Amino acid sequence: MDLQPVDIKTLSLTVMNILLVEDDSRISDFVIKGLEEAGHSVVLASTAERARDWISEHQWDVILMDIMLPGIDGVQLTKLIRYRRNTTPILVLSALDGPDDKVTALDSGADDYLVKPFHFNELLSRINALVRRAKLSHQRGGQSHRSGPLIINTDEHRVVLQDEEIALSPKEYKLLLYLLEHQGRVVPRTQLLHAVWGINFDNSTNVVDVYISYLRSKIEKQGIKFIHTVKGTGYLWKEPQ
Repeated sequence: MDLQPVDIKTLSLTVMNILLVEDDSRISDFVIKGLEEAGHSVVLASTAERARDWISEHQWDVILMDIMLPGIDGVQLTKLIRYRRNTTPILVLSALDGPDDKVTALDSGADDYLVKPFHFNELLSRINALVRRAKLSHQRGGQSHRSGPLIINTDEHRVVLQDEEIALSPKEYKLLLYLLEHQGRVVPRTQLLHAVWGINFDNSTNVVDVYISYLRSKIEKQGIKFIHTVKGTGYLWKEPQ
């Protein structure tokens, strides 16, 4: 990791409240120093248990999450945060760099994944992107999307099909919303992988197909069909006839 003096151009006009969940003091010192020089407020939690208390007691603009923590690990804590319907952006910082590690973390509800060691400027850029995205989503709060008998309330993250509420995991919901927002256009698997899981590799992972199957089992009932497979390319969302 390379901590350089922060250029005045990188200073944020808005102070972010950032929770750093990290048990390695070398990394936490590096991250805190850089973020505070960039004008942000940072609180450190060296265990998931302490982080859980901070998250319950305060609101955060973003959470920086290590995976390998003593006791409860970062993946378990991320799942707990999402289970409690807390939508604070979570950026995982981990030395684990395998595709399966990234998929596991992102599938648990994390929004982005940055492998250690990293350059501070990239960390700051990732944080800014996540917070911008969260603010745009909040500004659209209360907006509902409809496709046939399916209604998605983006403020409450609620999905209703024919007056029945459908329980979706964070990644299922994100996949559903992305397909619906691109209705009538074929979305390649690689595009879905990047947009929903935040990863830019294809390799042999079938996570997109698996989650398409999950979605279909929950929203395509009584002959209703939303998601169409375009062989060799990806998927297409169409208004049911």
